[in-house]
Amino acid sequence: MAVRAVRGAVQLERDDAQHMDEQVGALLTEVLERNGLTQDELISIWFTATPDLHSDFPAAAARNLGITDVPLICAQELDIAGAMPRVVRLLAHIESDRPRSEVAHVYLGAAAALRKDIAQ
Repeated sequence: MAVRAVRGAVQLERDDAQHMDEQVGALLTEVLERNGLTQDELISIWFTATPDLHSDFPAAAARNLGITDVPLICAQELDIAGAMPRVVRLLAHIESDRPRSEVAHVYLGAAAALRKDIAQ
């Protein structure tokens, strides 16, 4: 079994803990579904949030989905002028037999503009 990395992002409409939980939960669910993954195949997940998000930790959404035995960490995204606001990004390390070229990265809603090179 190989170790692979899956990227994803979602832009929030507002800085609100419940909204973050819903949107990050939807992102994680989509990452699992598009890659045919179970929680047992997750190794770890890194989350970043833009500096304008303060309401909660993105990792809390993973815990609320029942992802309780996977190491999670949150960090602040770089504060770059002109960058898309209110974005949560993730980098999930997974166990998978899929070739790297078949790993499905997930950019939901307006965050799809962050990676126009990846077909959604």
